[in-house]
Amino acid sequence: MPDRRQHRGPHPEDSFFFSASQMPMLTEAANHFRWLIDRGYANNSSLKIVGDRFNLSQRQRIAIERSSCSESECSRRRCTEIKKEGLTGSSLCIDGYNVLTTVEAALGGGVILIGRDGCFRDLASMHGHYRKVAETIPALTRIGEVLCSFQLKSCHWYLDSPVSNSARLKMVMQAVASQKGWVWHIELVKDPDRVLKSSDQIVATSDSAILDRCGRWFNLASVVVLESVPQACLINFNPDRT
Repeated sequence: MPDRRQHRGPHPEDSFFFSASQMPMLTEAANHFRWLIDRGYANNSSLKIVGDRFNLSQRQRIAIERSSCSESECSRRRCTEIKKEGLTGSSLCIDGYNVLTTVEAALGGGVILIGRDGCFRDLASMHGHYRKVAETIPALTRIGEVLCSFQLKSCHWYLDSPVSNSARLKMVMQAVASQKGWVWHIELVKDPDRVLKSSDQIVATSDSAILDRCGRWFNLASVVVLESVPQACLINFNPDRT
């Protein structure tokens, strides 16, 4: 069935899955999951144990997993994170789909998870296909306006070339940047993860696999959402954030 979505919005049942009545149970489930992975238990088996124990829906299980990491992973990410004050004069490499879809989801009213590591993540899944939605250009605009405030030396976007419509998205991004006078370098690459993991520049992503390998990273999606999307539906799984 073709993807006919016009918005990067919430799942119809998210209003219940992540309601105030569900959050105490979800918070306890997340604590159980963290306890297991902190002791070396595999994510898949830990998630099944916790999900079954608390009778979690599939989306609630996805949220628990996406918002969690081990204490050692969290500690390393804290050590390599660059704050926005440290971006001046630097080059920033952006994990394109990772950042864009999170801001799109925030604008569309989708659930945005605040993870144990402080990263903002959405619950969307592209499965090799990207579709431009009503939130795409507003999201690019908000990201660009925030990027301008950092006084960067350069800004490099990386998009997955195997994902369908990547070439079209690149043209949309180029048009937005041109209209606004922004200098964006946008590149289609087969495997952005590999490029970003080995980059010696600051990387903007919330992808755990990249965060655990790159030298320095910046929490771009969280800054954009907090500064530009006040209506965002934030679900907090960060025990250090009130």
